[in-house]
Amino acid sequence: MTPIEKRNQQLGTRMVKNLERRHFTAFYCATAKEAASKVSELIPDGASVTWGGTMTVRDMNIPEMLRNRGNLNVWDRDSVESDEEKQQMYLRAFSADYYLSSANAISEDGVLVNIDGNGNRVAAITWGPKHVIFVIGMNKVAQDVKSALKRARSTASPINAARFNIQTPCQADGQCHNCNSPQSICNYIHFLRNSSKPGRIIVILVSENLGY
Repeated sequence: MTPIEKRNQQLGTRMVKNLERRHFTAFYCATAKEAASKVSELIPDGASVTWGGTMTVRDMNIPEMLRNRGNLNVWDRDSVESDEEKQQMYLRAFSADYYLSSANAISEDGVLVNIDGNGNRVAAITWGPKHVIFVIGMNKVAQDVKSALKRARSTASPINAARFNIQTPCQADGQCHNCNSPQSICNYIHFLRNSSKPGRIIVILVSENLGY
């Protein structure tokens, strides 16, 4: 075990306990492969499943894995193209059995921080789907909530702005300007500190650098 792996295991084990105190179901996985298997294990045959705009889930090939199972009702948001189809898929997600996401940041004591441009992801995280499964690389862990918010705004948001090639100040120089740009992707800031329905929120921490 490398020093990084040892540190991640120690911190991840402690974070699982912190998340469970917040009424989440939580797991720690050493690898992305192990985490993907855990996602599949958690979703029973016949369940409906979809996902938000998460690069972590896509980079781990989880959508393909779920489609290939052949015994799930997969609502593939990546297959739609028109704005009307996207809107319908966003609305449909509220009735899913399982909604997959990642987080822009998470504090060591278990508060998840997410920032959205449209708000559909944080809305589905908050209410609707029967279960929400987060897959979060340990690179997104911050010491406290203030640091988690800073990571979300100063690291994740400029990278996502570059990914979508939108015209915001952070896209130009890589740093947050607390802007009110018409194309801002920081319109909705979401703090998830407890699961109102115990076990509805499932968090899988992964000892790898995943997503942004």
